[in-house]
Amino acid sequence: MFPNYDVIVVGAGHAGCEAAASAANLGSRVLLITMNMQTIAQMSCNPAMGGIAKGQIVREIDALGGYSGIVTDKSMIQFRMLNRSKGPAMWSPRAQSDRMLFAATWREMLEQTPNVDFYQDMVNSLIVKDGKVAGVITGLGHEIHSRAVVVTSGTFLNGVIHIGEKRFGGGRVAEKAATGITEQLVTLGFESDRLKTGTPPRIDGRSLDYTKMEEQKGDDEIVGFSYMDIPKPKKQRSCWITYTNQTVHDILKTGFDRSPMYTGRIEGVGPRYCPSIEDKINRFAERDRHQLFIEPEGWNTIEIYVNGFSTSLPEEVQNQALRQVPGFENVRIFRPGYAIEYDYFPPTQLKHSLETKPLENLFFAGQINGTTGYEEAACQGLMAGINAHQKINQLEPLILKRSEAYIGVLIDDLISKGTEEPYRMFTSRAEFRTLLRQDNADLRLTEMSYLLGLASQERMERTITKKQGVEEIKDLLKDFSLEPGESLEYLSSKNSAALLQKQKAQQVLLRPGIDLISMSNAIPRLKDAIEGYTPEILEQAEIQVKYDVYIEKEKDLVNRMAQLEDLIIPDNFNYDRISSLSNEALQKFKKIQPRTLGQASRISGVNPSDVQILMVFMGR
Repeated sequence: MFPNYDVIVVGAGHAGCEAAASAANLGSRVLLITMNMQTIAQMSCNPAMGGIAKGQIVREIDALGGYSGIVTDKSMIQFRMLNRSKGPAMWSPRAQSDRMLFAATWREMLEQTPNVDFYQDMVNSLIVKDGKVAGVITGLGHEIHSRAVVVTSGTFLNGVIHIGEKRFGGGRVAEKAATGITEQLVTLGFESDRLKTGTPPRIDGRSLDYTKMEEQKGDDEIVGFSYMDIPKPKKQRSCWITYTNQTVHDILKTGFDRSPMYTGRIEGVGPRYCPSIEDKINRFAERDRHQLFIEPEGWNTIEIYVNGFSTSLPEEVQNQALRQVPGFENVRIFRPGYAIEYDYFPPTQLKHSLETKPLENLFFAGQINGTTGYEEAACQGLMAGINAHQKINQLEPLILKRSEAYIGVLIDDLISKGTEEPYRMFTSRAEFRTLLRQDNADLRLTEMSYLLGLASQERMERTITKKQGVEEIKDLLKDFSLEPGESLEYLSSKNSAALLQKQKAQQVLLRPGIDLISMSNAIPRLKDAIEGYTPEILEQAEIQVKYDVYIEKEKDLVNRMAQLEDLIIPDNFNYDRISSLSNEALQKFKKIQPRTLGQASRISGVNPSDVQILMVFMGR
């Protein structure tokens, strides 16, 4: 019934969709197996993509030839560039999406991708031969053979849903859990554990009084996520902000004795940086209110997502508490919030390619690795799909460095440090965030992906054009002299000192509060000189000019740290021979098997002296 496939992808969430697309676009014949064809690319939690650091990841996915940025741009109902008041390294795109349109667009793009087949069934176990994965066995008893398997099971592995004292199996509400894979992998020597995440109630938007809330509109300029020309919406939907209060908190506390979080029925650790509302009022008892974001689920629906009110308390407690929130006095709940507990596999069991160490040709991506968030899952799926294709074709894996991408930071963090709670990306996790900006992901990554065979010729040509344009504008600003008279009015409007003599435009641009677009609008000669260049090119050139000193400092730091990254530790290195290593370092090195001295230095619990000892022992 089934042919032999190159790559089988198990699960069709954000990780699975990107894995299937990337492997197929590289030329592998792919089978995407999902338990429900109607929930491909489902936004299980909030209807939004991007945000702080997450937006940078989506732009990196797009620069590498993934689909998430394009899908988001096609389905967005609101766009905001966060942190505009800070430096460009902190700018982070975020979009509200139409939940149904997002999933439909993803499925349409996958269906139009050659080499992708689909099948609806549960995968119960893997076919293993001679220490390698060789396919899957489904719930209907089909044996489907492949050269590699990518497991992207999300929250479905032995998933258990909790609402107050109610407890039932499921990977998402109204969807059954997946069984069999964890148990098999444990017998093969894998280590597994449990994590927990949650979601807030969905409510009827017609029952809200928006006059009691703060409106949050989208940006006038929609930048979007994709570096390709994707049409942007001509209108946007507003979000709204309201707040909890002490009365809300007091009502929530009445349900604590029935909360699975506090009665011990949930054993898995929840996300530290996206806590439930009961967790917030317990951990931050000094706060008398917490912010809630009221997010529409799409263009043509009345359903609302209450961001900030994730909970697993009894439904009646959720209802009573919500009615005390300003604007929610007559709220109607479509679906209560709930917590879900699921299996994951500590990611120290992975290589940087996301191939598992215990079983060859098996790759993990997404929440199975202990991460949380669509963006973190999607980028892992992209990399797992790429590297599954590379592995079965005896090609070098694509491994992004920490200095090259947030994706590289995420994967290195997972493998070097592991995680005992759902991992979420933050800008603070990256040492080189001045280099890893959302505006330059194409300049950093597109050529790499193009040479691999993933990014299209069109993408590469756009990147070359942008790069050339940026250099031309930078050269122009170095040579273009501003006269004191023609710049006087403009500089005065910006509260900036007048020029006493001619000065290069580049130097004037370095002043606080001065930007290239407003300066050119005020000085006709300059406006004529930059005529024809796109806003994207002008912004990129301005950023590079303004932050040149900081960019060069980070590049120097990258070069210095690269010395450790270039020192490769041989496979199966015998650490037991080094008697002077600390016990903790010895255990961590043997467990994680770092690829380089740089990775070894980032392992939690490893001291600089341990790295120096290892370096000396390697003859360095």
